[in-house]
Amino acid sequence: MFTGIVEELGTVLTSGSSSHLQIGCHKVLEDAALGSSIAVNGVCLTAVRLEERAFWVDLAPETLARTNLGALHSGSRVNLERPLALGERLSGHIVQGHVDGTAEFGSLAPLADGSWWLELRVPAELDRYLIFKGSITLDGISLTIARIEGTALGIAILPHTYQNTTLRTYVAGAQINVEVDMLAKYVEKLFPAAR
Repeated sequence: MFTGIVEELGTVLTSGSSSHLQIGCHKVLEDAALGSSIAVNGVCLTAVRLEERAFWVDLAPETLARTNLGALHSGSRVNLERPLALGERLSGHIVQGHVDGTAEFGSLAPLADGSWWLELRVPAELDRYLIFKGSITLDGISLTIARIEGTALGIAILPHTYQNTTLRTYVAGAQINVEVDMLAKYVEKLFPAAR
């Protein structure tokens, strides 16, 4: 489990093939062990090799098909988070690191108060899990939905989030990993008539 509070920006050092990544970082390695889970752009991955300032992960075909990780290259920046430890504060929301699909980045415009306004389009099949003021995870970042118009979402981005995540690097059309709130998926499973 994760919280969607990004701890560190990492850098892809090597993408030896589409199924292996080496990611440079330092903070998320402080207590990492071989086999540790680390969220990379919101995707729960297993550290299969640890180095002094980097770790390696393997990417399964399902991961490559459902996320934006296959498009990463040397120099790409990624959001990193270690799993939640029992007894810690839950600052974001409950995030599994199991990406449901990708959204299309639209724009990120500055607001008068120093915040930013993010616009994106989500896949139609995820719409039923999204609500006004509900939680959503974008590339591992816990965010609150501020506007919904069909499959178009609007989200306010605070200056801290803008400065400490990959959001400021996206261009129109970029694909962003999306994990919807798992509670909505459980409700749907328990109450099939709600579909």
